[in-house]
Amino acid sequence: MPDAAQPTSVSPSPAHDQGAAHDHDVVIVGGGHNGLTAAAYLARAGKRVLLLERDDHLGGAAVSAQAFDGVDARLSRYSYLVSLLPQRIIDDLGLDVRLVRRRFSSYTPDPRDPSRGLLVDVEADAAAARDAFARVGAADDADAWQAFYADTARIAEALFPTLTEPLPTRDEARGLVGDDRVWTDLIERPLGETVEARFADDLVRGVVATDGLIGTFTDLGDASLDANRCFLYHVIGGGTGDWDVPVGGMGAVSGELARAAREAGASLRTEAEVTAIDPDTGEVRWVEAGSERMARAHVVLANVAPVVLDRLLAASAAPDRAAGAPGAATADGDGPVAIAPRDERPTTTDPEVPLDEYARRRVERLGIPEGAQVKVNLLLTRLPRLRDEQVAPEQAFAGTFHINELGSQLAEAYASAAGGVLPDPLPCEIYCHTLSDRSILGPELADSDAQTLTVFGLHVPDRLVDRYGNDELRDLLRDAVLASLDSVLAEPIADVTATDAAGRPCVEVKTTRDLEEALGMPGGNIFHGPLSWPWAEPDAPLASPAERWGVATAHARVLLCGSGAVRGGAVSGVGGHNAAMAVLEGELP
Repeated sequence: MPDAAQPTSVSPSPAHDQGAAHDHDVVIVGGGHNGLTAAAYLARAGKRVLLLERDDHLGGAAVSAQAFDGVDARLSRYSYLVSLLPQRIIDDLGLDVRLVRRRFSSYTPDPRDPSRGLLVDVEADAAAARDAFARVGAADDADAWQAFYADTARIAEALFPTLTEPLPTRDEARGLVGDDRVWTDLIERPLGETVEARFADDLVRGVVATDGLIGTFTDLGDASLDANRCFLYHVIGGGTGDWDVPVGGMGAVSGELARAAREAGASLRTEAEVTAIDPDTGEVRWVEAGSERMARAHVVLANVAPVVLDRLLAASAAPDRAAGAPGAATADGDGPVAIAPRDERPTTTDPEVPLDEYARRRVERLGIPEGAQVKVNLLLTRLPRLRDEQVAPEQAFAGTFHINELGSQLAEAYASAAGGVLPDPLPCEIYCHTLSDRSILGPELADSDAQTLTVFGLHVPDRLVDRYGNDELRDLLRDAVLASLDSVLAEPIADVTATDAAGRPCVEVKTTRDLEEALGMPGGNIFHGPLSWPWAEPDAPLASPAERWGVATAHARVLLCGSGAVRGGAVSGVGGHNAAMAVLEGELP
């Protein structure tokens, strides 16, 4: 299957792009997976589609890359698992995408006693499941676990199919769930309160709650319900909540979407940096091969974060802004973009300004959302030994491996980070792609005991970059992640870490600022901004197709098609699908 991380060959812009009225039906800004999804649907419907991507490859955050010099391994560098990609999109577009179910759900070594841990086996019977919980002193939570995840299954079965339909209203969504208790527990009551009410053990509470903190910096009990929204998207995927391994890595998913779009007739251009969008005329300006170019479209789909779109719209009134100025952009997390000059950002050097107040000022002044994670990729010569001798490493790493994620540790980590201090220990979760799919390794590595690890650290808000500096924070985070790992292992992780051609450890760290600079994600926010509920609130306008599909902006010609759309976020293609449906349902302006 094509790998979207590879450079894509494109031809120069034809002359008719230089100003003819409505050269295209649709211009898509940003070549991430959502943009490719929209391009494929619209081109298959006979629309004239031009997609512009600033980077030299397509796929955005859903790419594979050779992360380590001289090492024949192509890792999913940013996004890494698939849950929210509907089978409907795979079937509609004829994608050759294979997803593999992981054998175990999770393993969590007990930070209170790392010689024991909770292994959640999806194939275990009730007695075996109770024994697993009893091992960590949580026997009373075994039945509560089954009941709780029966509730999440109910809400997943009800709501997941609606993601590729026009927005239901809140009342309609509640009616689909059909259980007021489930709705109250998961939607209306702060997640932390629900978890504390339904589970007694600190370890079990933490394992459940982490799905509400992925890339989301919040207290679990906060009345904003940010954790609830994050949790909901993490448990409804596929109608089951399973997170699957993409065979060939994330680049294979984006590669298939690019193939589908190209074969349908879409024009996909890389190294094309969009600098301005005129919402009145549909004019899009970009720089390609050192020259400014322009095309007009009936509709422009913005596969960029809303804050980036705002800058591109503002730039249309100042067309002399050069490429690379703050307004130039791509991305569904898709390519380099100047979000805001550093000297425009509020300073954190004043000790009288608390860090949470600084973060609030930054959002108010610049509209920059805040990511809250660190991503670390590792290549190992073999899996490390555990302190827990009753669980094999091949079992522990086959699902999600939770480290230092007791409920109390999550609360302490949030308090530390909110106060401007890097959490210690750092809560982390790990995934091992190569236990399920060894195709991402070259032949020699595939025949060895080598394994990849992806580590996702929680409660690392972007504000810490401004407090520590990006380079210093990156080093601190590397050490914190490795120390967190070592705390539950029987041997140092460094002893089994492979080295690259220059003898350096195969450890790659991506901070929130690294994501912003490489992918165009403002503040390193992996969702492009705060997540929304997957329905329309009672006062939401639903008159236009764009409003009904959750992709509307303030401008009729400009629609969101990325993670910033309602129901956007994660590798789902839902934002791209829904924008395409809105275009096809409506009359082109």
